[in-house]
Amino acid sequence: MNPEAVQRGCLLLAVICAVGVVAWWGFALVRFCRADRLTRASMRQALRMRRGWKRLAPMVGLSVTDRTPTFLASLQTKDGQMPKPRVLTPRLRTAADQFGVIVHATCLPKVGLAEYTKAAPYLADAWGAVRVSVLPDGPGKVRMRAVRTDPLTFPTSFRSSGREPEDLTVWDLGVDEYAELVALQMANVPGMTVAGLPGYGKSSLIARLFVMLAPSGAVQFAVADGKVSAADEGDYADIVDRCFAFVGDDLADANALFKRLVELRRRRSSSIKSLLGRANMWHGGPTRTWPLVVLIIDEAHTYFRDYKGSDPQTKKLAALAAENARLVEDLVKKGRSVGMITILATQKATGDAIPTFIRDVCPVGMSFAQKTADAAVAALGEDIRNWPDADPVNLQDPAYVGVASMSIAGRPGFTRVRTPLVDPDHVAQIAHATADLTTDPAQLLADYRAPTLNLAKPLPGAETPPYGLAE
Repeated sequence: MNPEAVQRGCLLLAVICAVGVVAWWGFALVRFCRADRLTRASMRQALRMRRGWKRLAPMVGLSVTDRTPTFLASLQTKDGQMPKPRVLTPRLRTAADQFGVIVHATCLPKVGLAEYTKAAPYLADAWGAVRVSVLPDGPGKVRMRAVRTDPLTFPTSFRSSGREPEDLTVWDLGVDEYAELVALQMANVPGMTVAGLPGYGKSSLIARLFVMLAPSGAVQFAVADGKVSAADEGDYADIVDRCFAFVGDDLADANALFKRLVELRRRRSSSIKSLLGRANMWHGGPTRTWPLVVLIIDEAHTYFRDYKGSDPQTKKLAALAAENARLVEDLVKKGRSVGMITILATQKATGDAIPTFIRDVCPVGMSFAQKTADAAVAALGEDIRNWPDADPVNLQDPAYVGVASMSIAGRPGFTRVRTPLVDPDHVAQIAHATADLTTDPAQLLADYRAPTLNLAKPLPGAETPPYGLAE
C-alpha cells in the first residue's frame, strides 16, 4: 500500500473527526446561548454531573467490581497472574431544563432501582440539588430527576385556549416537586375531595378544572356553593350561565338539587344498557347526548352539618342535613358507571364536614395547607403520617399558595403538586363563550329516549367548531 495514500487517508480522517467535534461543540454552544438563565445553570450542572460521575458512583455504592478478566486483558497478562479487577459504573445521559437535570442511567448487577433510591439523598448533596427522585425507566434503566430550584415555589398561571379537550378522562393538575406534569385519570372516578385553609388554592383548582372542561358540550356542571346565598355572589357568579343548576347555602334548595341529581342517576342506571349498549358510560366516553355530569359542592360542611337542638327549626335543618348526606352518598357510590362525578371542597375534611361514608369512598383526595396534623389525616388518611415531607401542615408558607398534597396512582406515598392560578376574568370569559353548551342532562336523557330522535346524529350544535376566545 502506498505510504503517501495511507498518510492522506489518516489526515482526512483526522480532519473529519475535528470538524465533527467542532460542529458538536458549536451546536452545544448555540443551545447554551439560546437557553434562559435558569436552563444555562442546569446545563452547567449537568456537565459537572457527567464529569464527576466515575468518581462519585463508587462513593455512593453505585458501582460493582468485575473480577472476571476480559479476553484482551487475559492476553496482556503474564502466565500465572490474574488481571486487575475492573470497577464498573453505570452509563449516564443528562438533559437540562430550567428546574434541574433529568438523568437516564443504566443498571448493573446488584445496582438497581433500590440502590439508586437509597443513594438519592447523597446524590442530591453531591450534585447541588434540592432533591433527587428515582423512577424505573424500562428494563435495566432508571430515570433520576435532580431538582436544583424548587418548582413548588414558582407560581404558575393557566389560560385555556377555549378549544374542546381531546380527552375528558385525563385532568391536568400542574407540576409536582420535580417539575413533572401531574394528571388525574378520572375515568370511573365517582368522587373527589379537596381540603385546605381559605386562600390557599381550592377555588383556583376548581376554576382550572372548569375552564379546562367547559369548552366541551360533553360536560355539564351543577354547583352548590355553601359560601353564598344567591347566584350572583361569590366565586361561581361568573360561571352560572355554564351551569345547568346552581344553589347557595339554603339547605332546602340544596336538598332539592341533590334529589334531582339522584333521580337523574336512577334514570341513567335503568336505561344505560338499552340506550348506550353498555353498562359503563366510560367504556365509550361521554358524549353530548350523554354528558359527564360534574357536581361541585363547595364549603360542603354547610350541607352536612350535624344540627343540635329540640326546637322545630333546628330539627328541620337536622333532617335536611341528614338527607343531604344520604343523597350525596348515593351519587358518590352509584354515579360512577353512569358518568357522574362529585367534587366536594371544604376547609377541614373531618367527619363532621364531609361524612366519612362519603369521604372514604372518594378515590381522589387532595389537601392544600392545613393547620393541624389531625386535619391533614382527615383529608389524606393515616398514611400521611409516614410521609412528613408531604404533610400539608408544612404548606402554610405564602410561597406554597396553590400547592396541594395528594396520593397519585402508580407513585409511592404522597406527592406535592403546584396547581396554576386562573384569572377570574378568564374564567368569566370561558363561561360566557361556552354558555350555549349548557343543557339539562335530564332533558337530554328524555330526548335520548324519545323514539323520534335519530341517535346516529349529534344534537343540534354538536358540529359547532371549537370556541375561540378573543385575545
